[in-house]
Amino acid sequence: MSLIAILDIAHPDLALTPTIRDCPDASIEVVPHSTTDPETGLFFYLVEGADDAFEDVLERDHTVADWMLVDDHGSTRVYRLQHTEDAALISPMATELGGLLLKAETNDRGWTNRLHLPDREALAALWERCEEMDISFELHRMFRQDEWTGETVPELTDEQRVALVRAHEEGYFEEPRETSLEELAERLDISPTAVGGRIRRGTGQLVETTLLEE
Repeated sequence: MSLIAILDIAHPDLALTPTIRDCPDASIEVVPHSTTDPETGLFFYLVEGADDAFEDVLERDHTVADWMLVDDHGSTRVYRLQHTEDAALISPMATELGGLLLKAETNDRGWTNRLHLPDREALAALWERCEEMDISFELHRMFRQDEWTGETVPELTDEQRVALVRAHEEGYFEEPRETSLEELAERLDISPTAVGGRIRRGTGQLVETTLLEE
């Protein structure tokens, strides 16, 4: 089994951090396959919502050594970038640990990353490297995956799992419904609000880990 880890990282020297800060309306996403050959030193980024000043900001970005506009569809652009030697990059660190960057997109402070890692030890090693570099590292969630098959095993909490299974058994998902939140709450000895929340969050986790990758 391997791991999928979803985490936020932030640091002034992380790739494109100055651009993220100065262009808050732009959404930037790494084109993952472009990082599979680290020898090239080239990275491709999909940018949405960039204004006329975006490229001026790229010129001033101390993490960018060179850039080229590859494709322009108006609101969506693709750039090829070469980063400076001082730029901090998460994908080479993950690769050295036997992992793979599946997705990376900007947030308000830095990057949200979805990583495929071989095990918890690799995740711990990645955290230690970020700690040494003073990179903010916030793990949101992780779940198991059969290695390289794409088959995920959702990390539901025990409470979510019980609520979802009981709701299924009692016919909550049937049309028309054969039970209500109030009846489920009484059987589980919790409030209707609590059981509704467990069903909603558990369903969201199942959708994210079984459907979104498709």
